[in-house]
Amino acid sequence: MGKNKPIVIGVTGGSGSGKTSVSRAIFNQFSGHSILLLEQDFYYKDQSQLDFTERLKTNYDHPFAFDTDLMIQHVLDLIAYKSIEKPVYDYAAHTRSDQIVLQEPKEVIIIEGILILEDSRLRELMDIKLYVDTDDDIRIIRRIKRDMEERGRTLDSVIDQYLSVVKPMYHQFIEPTKKYADLIIPEGGQNQVAIDLMTTKISSILNNQ
Repeated sequence: MGKNKPIVIGVTGGSGSGKTSVSRAIFNQFSGHSILLLEQDFYYKDQSQLDFTERLKTNYDHPFAFDTDLMIQHVLDLIAYKSIEKPVYDYAAHTRSDQIVLQEPKEVIIIEGILILEDSRLRELMDIKLYVDTDDDIRIIRRIKRDMEERGRTLDSVIDQYLSVVKPMYHQFIEPTKKYADLIIPEGGQNQVAIDLMTTKISSILNNQ
């Protein structure tokens, strides 16, 4: 193992775009194969040096929220067929937990997150870059449903956070990375044609190695 460089695929888009559905759909197409999913959400910065009230002010949609240097090092390690110790983020405590997840290297690496195309060093490690492009109104509806049903949030708090942080950060930092994408996928996980195209492309690369 190790003579062929792993295939690195980046999947990005705004919150509620369907990027996670696309990543999981591609991942599931290759179940049983050598494939891993690396989520940017695991790489939020450690904030243990801050008191809890300071941590609550964190803007999770800003590039500064992520430990991108660590993520880049981990992707480089995986490309070199070295295992990594993936961090775990504790959303209740708003900081990195003491836990780690051991991740073994694989032949296909899917990197998924809202800002994975924002840093040129990370982009340059990717063979295929996907941007999942979904209308703002659909994304806010999905976010409201998710946060109210899964996270116990009130409607007002979700809308306030969306308008004050999520939407402006999307237009400032996430949407501009669309220009770096090799493929723009409308409607995320519902777009079976795009997922089938990606599956075929990955299969052809694997078969030709």
